[in-house]
Amino acid sequence: MFSTEIFIFVDNRFIFSTMFVDIHTHNSFTTDVPAVRNLTFQEAEILFSSNEKGLFSVGIHPWHADLFSATLFAKLKHWTKSKRLVAIGECGLDKHCNIPLDVQQYAFEQQIALSEQTEKPLIIHCVGCFNELFEIKKKINPRQLWIIHGFRAKPQLAMQALKAGCALSFGEHFNEESVRLTPLEKLYVETDESQTPISEIYRHIAQIKSTDPDFLIAGEHFFSAVSTL
Repeated sequence: MFSTEIFIFVDNRFIFSTMFVDIHTHNSFTTDVPAVRNLTFQEAEILFSSNEKGLFSVGIHPWHADLFSATLFAKLKHWTKSKRLVAIGECGLDKHCNIPLDVQQYAFEQQIALSEQTEKPLIIHCVGCFNELFEIKKKINPRQLWIIHGFRAKPQLAMQALKAGCALSFGEHFNEESVRLTPLEKLYVETDESQTPISEIYRHIAQIKSTDPDFLIAGEHFFSAVSTL
């Protein structure tokens, strides 16, 4: 049987817990589950200048890739020194936004390099650019974990993503067949912007997987990894 024990960062140290894991959320309200809260740069400026506890991710979103600069990137690089920043992102590619794809790709590849340097996972936003994403991954051959967040695509694309070495994170809305074929060790769960409790999303996914929520153990692996940073 898999253990549901995970690490939570409290008072500058990791402790064990047995709660669900929310791998990606924009919600700032306090919950009783370990959650990786995604911060804007404005929020990160305030938070990393404070002693606020928690687990966070920060990145240059493809929607804002045109704002990429040496100054902005230096801030992100500085924040990665904090154990509270456990992942880089959201970052990635989005064919539906009005930022040129080459601009997006440059910002994305800079963050991939930072992920490799700091040994922190990537939380990836990808819309309509999966072929490009897989080509970049094959070219760079990164060692760090890539989690495609908010995955809703069909099973054929899920298979491609898994074959490319990506993990998939599912939120409130998803393709059930994609969930079924995703191995437990590659399956993450998130709320993103949803107000639905993470426990409900876990139970829904577990029902589709014909398993117990406690067996959805990818979050455990993630927190085990970040506990060594």
